[in-house]
Amino acid sequence: MSRRRKVYKKEEHVDSRYGSRAVARLISTVMKRGKKSLAERIVYTAIDKSREGSDSVDPLEILNKALENVRPRLEVKSRRVGGATYQVPMEVAPGRQLSLAMRWIVQYADKRRGTPMANALAQEIKDAAAGQGNAIKKREDTHKMAQANRAFAHFRW
Repeated sequence: MSRRRKVYKKEEHVDSRYGSRAVARLISTVMKRGKKSLAERIVYTAIDKSREGSDSVDPLEILNKALENVRPRLEVKSRRVGGATYQVPMEVAPGRQLSLAMRWIVQYADKRRGTPMANALAQEIKDAAAGQGNAIKKREDTHKMAQANRAFAHFRW
């Protein structure tokens, strides 16, 4: 039996401009120290800038494509079996896929020094939608790690 308490799902909110749950989660991921209005401004500016140069009608098309490209399908989790720790490849739940994708995009946008966060986030979203950039590399590394450790897949439970 699990030692942890039961996890209750919180109701997901939608953002004010687009009515999208994904954008609301992205705003929460960008937010630091409770400054939500600043995070909203950064995300909305980044979405507008990432659309520049493309002829898409839907404003969230590039963001959704970027998130879809960055989502990891497999990851490794540590399992302790008989004194040894194994990296066991596991499939990633859909909610965690989205969380990891957003976290990686925001993390690598934040690491781009010398540019404002809105510009860095817009560039990272553009790169991810095109199938390149640091967040895509992180997903590829995660998949390679899972592929390399597939011999320990029988420890999955």
